[in-house]
Amino acid sequence: MLFYDSPNPAPNPRRVRIFAAEKGISLPSKEVSIPAREHKAPEYTAKNPRGQTPALELDDGTVIAESVAICRFLEALHPDPPLFGRTPTEIGVIEMWNRRVELILMPPVGAVWVHTHRFTAALPGRNAEWGESNRPRIADAFAFFDRSLENSEFLAGDKFSMADILLLTTVDFATFIGSGPDSGNGALMRWHETVSARPSAAA
Repeated sequence: MLFYDSPNPAPNPRRVRIFAAEKGISLPSKEVSIPAREHKAPEYTAKNPRGQTPALELDDGTVIAESVAICRFLEALHPDPPLFGRTPTEIGVIEMWNRRVELILMPPVGAVWVHTHRFTAALPGRNAEWGESNRPRIADAFAFFDRSLENSEFLAGDKFSMADILLLTTVDFATFIGSGPDSGNGALMRWHETVSARPSAAA
C-alpha cells in the first residue's frame, strides 16, 4: 500500500494518520504538497480524479480516496481496537456522530476556509461576505457539541472512536482558520484536552 498524505494543517489526511496510529498501523506514505498544487497534477488526478488528499493505493492498483473510506478499509483489515464500533448499537451511535460532525461543523468551517483565508486567496469564486457569515454557524456547532459532551467522556460514549477523530481534526482546523472554540465551551474544551493528550493526536 501507499498512502498519499499531506502535512498539517490539512485535516483529512490527519484523520487517517491518527486512525492508523491508534491501530498501530505503519502506512508507507508519499507526501503530496497542497501549496505546490501537487494534488492537482495529472499524475495524481489519474489516481484520484477529485484532486484531493488523502488517497490510499493498494498493491493491486485499487485507489481508495476519502478519509473515512480509507479508515473503514483499515478497520476491516485491523479490527482491534474497534474505532467504528463492534456491536450494532455502537456502530450506529458512532456513525450518527460521524455524520453530525460532517453535516453540522464541517460545512461552515470549509466555507470560512475557502472564502476568507489568505491561503485560499487565489481560488476563483471567493465570496468573503459569505465566508464571514459562516463564523456564527461554527459557534453554534461548537455549542451543540459542547452540550453533547457534558455527560460523556468521548463523543460517541465511553470509548474513543472515529467520531472523536473527526471532531478533533475539525476543531483543530477551525482553530487554525481563526474560529476555534473558547472558554464558553467548557465540556468541549475538556474533551479536546483529553483527546489531544493521546499519543495518536500528534500524528
